[in-house]
Amino acid sequence: MRALLLLFALWLCGAAHAESIEKAIMPGELAKAHAKIEEECSKCHQRFDRSAQDRLCQDCHKDIRKDIAGRQGFHGHLDNTTCRTCHTDHKGRGASLIVIDTKKFDHAKTGFQLKGKHADIATKCASCHVAGKKYRDADTACASCHRKDDVHKTRLGEDCQRCHTEKNWKETSFDHEKTKFSLVGGKHAEVKCKSCHVDQTFKGAETQCNACHKKTDDEKGHKGRFGTKCETCHTDRGWKDIKFDHDTDTHYLLKGKHRAAKCVSCHLPEKGSLYQQKLPTKCVACHKADDDEKGHKGKLGDKCESCHNERGWKTGTFDHDTTHFPLRGGHRETKCEACHIGGVSGNKANVKLDTACVSCHRKDDQSKGHKGRYGDRCETCHADTKWKDARFDHSKTAYPLRGKHLEVRCDACHLVDFGPLKGSKIQQTCFACHQKDDKHKGQLGKDCAKCHDERRWQGTAFDHARSRFPLVGSHTKVDCAKCHTTPAFRDAPSACIGCHERDDVHKKRFGTRCETCHSARSWAAWDFDHASTGFLLDGGHAKVQCDTCHEKEMTGKATRRPCVACHTRDDVHEGGFGAQCDRCHVTANWKRQKR
Repeated sequence: MRALLLLFALWLCGAAHAESIEKAIMPGELAKAHAKIEEECSKCHQRFDRSAQDRLCQDCHKDIRKDIAGRQGFHGHLDNTTCRTCHTDHKGRGASLIVIDTKKFDHAKTGFQLKGKHADIATKCASCHVAGKKYRDADTACASCHRKDDVHKTRLGEDCQRCHTEKNWKETSFDHEKTKFSLVGGKHAEVKCKSCHVDQTFKGAETQCNACHKKTDDEKGHKGRFGTKCETCHTDRGWKDIKFDHDTDTHYLLKGKHRAAKCVSCHLPEKGSLYQQKLPTKCVACHKADDDEKGHKGKLGDKCESCHNERGWKTGTFDHDTTHFPLRGGHRETKCEACHIGGVSGNKANVKLDTACVSCHRKDDQSKGHKGRYGDRCETCHADTKWKDARFDHSKTAYPLRGKHLEVRCDACHLVDFGPLKGSKIQQTCFACHQKDDKHKGQLGKDCAKCHDERRWQGTAFDHARSRFPLVGSHTKVDCAKCHTTPAFRDAPSACIGCHERDDVHKKRFGTRCETCHSARSWAAWDFDHASTGFLLDGGHAKVQCDTCHEKEMTGKATRRPCVACHTRDDVHEGGFGAQCDRCHVTANWKRQKR
């Protein structure tokens, strides 16, 4: 018995000693979250069984155990479920038990994959994970983060992903066809949501056309007199797309211009609802004002359709060819009142109209210059196609008309002062009519035909080679007006300097005989042979510009100058070897000497 008591006492002493040893060898203080169990090592450790540590952790963290068992959440998707792999303790009160590398952390293992715009904030955990709360407690509902962005003010619930995506909050994928108001096939599909859903509540939006299109109804002239069932006439393909069929839906068939007429043209607004009005169908009911303006004034009765039709008020069906005066040519386009001054059916005295041309065209005869000198038989020259269509054949006279002469009015040549046109003798020379057009001031004589022809007065066939200044080289491409500044052609200068004074970069230092060096091929191409002066340009002299040596105006033949005249500054001998530099130097290079 004493032995048993001794053994028990020894065991107690050993246990107390072991616990004190564990505290003594503890590597450091526990983190703040575990501080309350720092004295109870058995809460996290089991002697001689290291694998028990994960089970002990889960005894406290039951939510983690549930995730691991159910293969859900972040811990449920980890391949290694050993707690100490990620969470270490005994590093002091201020140490964190959770250390996450945001750049490497795979958020998809949490059950909430970061896609679209969410991926842009992958390293900004605090955007969704509020301080003081566990990461696992973050709400995954869109509204938890986007409540401020919810312009619908929660009236559409919190299931934001039904319409919105992670790519862009403003980009929606809502299928409007699942509602009771289809957008397919019409202009509604192109309309922005806020145009109809003004307060962005969406639910309870008006579906009647008039709710959105009342302003259009007022502007189009209906002003509510057709009611609110716009779809009776209009379609959602376009406001102007009318499906109302006046031919089948009413007792009045619309033909011709009536189809293009506006409803209110016949259905007057002041007479009540347009579709309830009982209108007369006689033409004169709508066209009385037209009847008064056109000159009938009711004298032909109210059967307008006898002459007119729906294709156009001006389109008459009356056949004038059945009368004793068939209408042809321009007469077909003439208004009835132009001849029938007292009314279409005749004048007030019911007198037959005169069919002679002059009876209607006397004013034209006066204004066109004939003034009765051709008599009353206008049809001798004019046709009924147009008054200007003259059919008189001038080629049968002694002066056939060609070119522009065919377009000239008779009175331009047959002046009124000559008396009656027929039989008047007119000079046939160009100068007789075109003396005023002669801008050459008589310098070129009176034979205009040498240069001009009937095709056009400005088109000339003049051969410049026959003049005292034949055109060669680049001169053949120059416009006449460049040299002949006035039509007095002979006044144009023939000396080069007369036209090329601005081009003379020598400023007349080489005189005014430009042709000595330059040619008509090109101003930049010059033909002067300097060797003919007795001073051959070779070597470096060939590249020197003329005015480098010829500084003053050349009034005569230039005298040969010694080298030192130009190369005084280059003479390093300072005149010690005289002025004949060419005894030692060469023109190719001043520094190279003769051997």
